[in-house]
Order: sequence, then C-alpha cells, then structure tokens
Amino acid sequence: MDSAQQTSAPTTDSRTLEVDVLVIGWGKGGKTLARSLGSSGTRVALVEQSESMIGGTCINVACVPTKTLIHQAAMRPEDAAPADWFTTSVEARDALIGKLNARNRELVEEAPDAVIVMGTAAFVDPHTVEVTQGEDRMRIVAGTIVVNTGTVPASPPIPGADSARVYDSTTLQHADPFPERLVIVGGGYIGLEFAGMFAGFGAEVTVVDPGERILPREDEDVAAGVAEHLGSAGVTFRLGSGVSAIEETADGVDVRTEDGGTVAADAVLLAVGRSATTADLGLDRAGIEVDDRGFIRVDDTLRSVSADHVFAVGDINGGPQFTYVSLDDNRIVADQLSGSGERRRSDRVAVPNTMFLTPPLSRVGINEQQAREEGRRVLVAAKPVAAIAAMPRPKILGNPTGMIKVVDDPDTRELLGATVWCVDSQEVINLLALAMRAGVTVDALRDGIWTHPSSTEALNEVLGELAPLAD
Repeated sequence: MDSAQQTSAPTTDSRTLEVDVLVIGWGKGGKTLARSLGSSGTRVALVEQSESMIGGTCINVACVPTKTLIHQAAMRPEDAAPADWFTTSVEARDALIGKLNARNRELVEEAPDAVIVMGTAAFVDPHTVEVTQGEDRMRIVAGTIVVNTGTVPASPPIPGADSARVYDSTTLQHADPFPERLVIVGGGYIGLEFAGMFAGFGAEVTVVDPGERILPREDEDVAAGVAEHLGSAGVTFRLGSGVSAIEETADGVDVRTEDGGTVAADAVLLAVGRSATTADLGLDRAGIEVDDRGFIRVDDTLRSVSADHVFAVGDINGGPQFTYVSLDDNRIVADQLSGSGERRRSDRVAVPNTMFLTPPLSRVGINEQQAREEGRRVLVAAKPVAAIAAMPRPKILGNPTGMIKVVDDPDTRELLGATVWCVDSQEVINLLALAMRAGVTVDALRDGIWTHPSSTEALNEVLGELAPLAD
C-alpha cells in the first residue's frame, strides 16, 4: 500500500491506520479539508484510487482540461490542419494537467498530519474502511468520514454504445484519430461545450437531442441565439428525437434516431449527464442511505441523514455539480468539525454558473422565462452585445456575439437575475452574483464607475433600459 507520507497517527497493526478524519476521494472539497485539517493538528487520511485523478475531476478530466481545449480550438490558425492542431492542443492540455496534478499532491503532502493512501475504498462497518490496491489491503478507522467520490459520465442503455468509436466527455479529449465527423448525443452544457470545441477544431458536428430546443431552461431568445451561433460555426442540430442505436460501419458508425433518421460519423460523444459513484462503496455496511439515483442523502450541514459521523461533499451529495460548490461544501464541513457549526447549505444565495462557449454564457438568479412562470411583477432589460455602444471590448477582441439580459424587482430595485452571454461573462456574472447577495440596487450598478474598455461597463447602458415585463 503506497502512501505519500507517514503521520503520527497510531496504528493497531501494520495493516490498520487510525485517524480522526478519513476523506474518500480527492475532489475540491475533500483535498481542501484534508490539507486544512491536516495542517491544524487533526490526523487525516485522504484515499484516492487513481494517480491520474490526484487533484480531482475538475483539474484532471473536466473543468480545466476542457476549457484549455476550448481555448485552443478558438485559437486555431486558419491554415492549421484540424487533426494536427488537435494533437498540439492535447499535448498542451496534458502538460498543464500534469503540473496541476503534481502540485495537488504536494499541497496535501505539505500538511504535517495528513497521509495519502492510494487504492479503492469500501466500508467494512460504520467507522472502518478497507482500501485495496492490487493484493494489498489496509483498514482505516476514523471517527469522522467524508465521502467525496464524485460522479462519472452516465452510460445510457443505447444498443451499440459499447463501440470503440463511442466516447464520453473524458475519453474524447484524447480521441485518436481526430473525428472529422462527430455526433454528440445530448444538447446540455457538456454537449454544447464539446460541440463548440470540436467545431472550432474543424470537425463536422451534429448534436442529437430529444428536446424541441436546446437549453430549455434558458430564455427562448438566448437559446435561439446560441443555436444560431453554433450553427454558424458548423454545428448541425437534430432535435425532437433521441438515439435508438449506434451501428458500426466500414469507415465509422451510423447513429440511428428514434424518428427513423441516420447520421454518419467517425465518432460519437455520449453527453447525457453524470452518475453517482456509490455502488461499490459498501455504504449499506455503514448505514448510509442514498436516493433513487445513488447519491448520498444529506441534511443541510452535509451530514448523512442516517449516519451522523459521515459527511458527503461535492457531486456525490446530489447538489449542483460545480467545483466551487464543492469548495463551499468544504467550508460547511470544516465549520461542523472545528467551527461554530452554524454554516448551512441553505445559506447559499445567488450561485452563478457558466457554460464555456466562445463567448461564454453565464447565469445567476432567475431569468425572464422563470419570472413569467412564477407570475412575478418584474422589470427586464435585454440587449444584443453588438448593439451595446458602451461596451467596445467584445468588438476590440473581434467577438461581439451574445446578449445581456437582467431581471429586477420594481419595488426594491434589487437584481433578481441575469443572463450574460459575451466575452468575459464568467467574470461579470461574479460581480452580479455578489451584488445580489449584498442587496446592491440595479441603480447603483447602472451608475457604477467601471474601467474602460471592459465588459462590466455594459451595465451602464443595459440597466438604463429596464422596462416592465411584457404580457
């Protein structure tokens, strides 16, 4: 059994380790807890089953590597062959991820009372976990256990989905050969990010989704704008029908749709969500309940509802699947273990999100569609980025695509939500989220003094056009 360092934690024999806190899985919340607790006198063991996942999903196979490839795709020179540029981009991706992976190991190793144990964990009883690596076995006994095993790409029961030409969001990042024709099954955030990415690399991309339109939770004008933008980049949409089968051919695959259609491709990406990783953890032996999707059921402090010495952080607790939410999960658990114990998941207000298209699409709070569904009396302002005179930055960068929409309360003048689809939206949305948490009025944002040229200064113009929601 390999461990990165030994601690002062007492052991009952050579194959048993006793610690105060055991963290299973290296994701953002888990590694932050292990480092902070292990640096403050708490004996911690961090178990990770794969060297390639040290640092967690985000830095190894999700957020950072995919955004690196999206950026590389957008930078492809016109004369660069798609396959060659993809190979070059993957090499750049791998170099960056290798550095981040190594640094993440160092960050935990630097904690004097933390130990890293490599292997696959499974509960033996409520306070004991057995870690297996090949023929080696180690049992770890802990007073508190934090499960942080995350999620994996979902595998829908489609005939032919086991073909070597069928990928998930992890494996497609190293597709070989480069797929000149790519079918993406699923028009959600992951599917659309990869659609824009591979279209940027030069692939012919088709998105197949059973929905009548992409991005059903977004306003219709925003979703239509995204579809048009991706269409102009070379993405074709086949909507209103799911996939019935994937069949190998002499030179690729045929993707059969439920409406009787066929799309020929070199490769297929299944982007239909992510699944829990609790099936092999032996949670029943610890009395840990899961929901009907396999996610650990937790209370407002992230404690298991059935085993109060167990916490679940990150994607595995069934909450929003964002790295920054996992980081906040860490704060809640740390507060339970060594703080006042007052921090709650329900304290979260105005949590933003971004889909990294080119340019990115960001959201916080409610949009016009939700305001209508709730029957709320609100003011709305919306403007295409190309028409915002006070926002020259996107034009400077040669990408005036997108639009900005805001929704506010006409009585309190507080911002209720915003959709920001433009260059730098991933930064602007953080400012708007903070404004919502702090109760800053739209008038203060409208009259704010912002740097120039910046994307933030669009607020000066857009918020000056708030009007009642039309019937």
